[in-house]
Order: sequence, then C-alpha cells, then structure tokens
Amino acid sequence: MADPNLISPENVPGEFYVDLNCIRCAACWKEAPANISSHAIETYAYFSRQPRTASEREACERALKICPVQSIGKR
Repeated sequence: MADPNLISPENVPGEFYVDLNCIRCAACWKEAPANISSHAIETYAYFSRQPRTASEREACERALKICPVQSIGKR
C-alpha cells in the first residue's frame, strides 16, 4: 500500500499520488500517460495532472491496480 508519508514532492495536489517507493517500472505512465510522468533524473513517477475525465480516472485506477510495488495511492 502506498505510504502517504512518502509522497514524492512533484505530485500535483489531489486525490491520486505516487510515493517514493516507486521503482520507475513504467507501467503506470504507460497506463495513464495524460496524468503520470516519470521524473527526469530521479527513479520514480509522479502525478503531473489529476484526472479530469471519466476515462482519465479509469486509467489512473488501472495504474493504481497494476503497480508492482503498490506506490500509487488515493487520499
């Protein structure tokens, strides 16, 4: 389960977040490319935009479910 105490600082405010346990496997940003980005230098992803549409929300929910290290969370 994602740790709300370890939220990466790049996450935009909102319901979804990625914590610092992310291993940058690419699964999440391939699943939700409109919402999740990869940090250019560090080894983690982050929410660059919260979902705005039903389809984006569904993609973010799928990304949460497929994360192999459970680094994606919801508030």
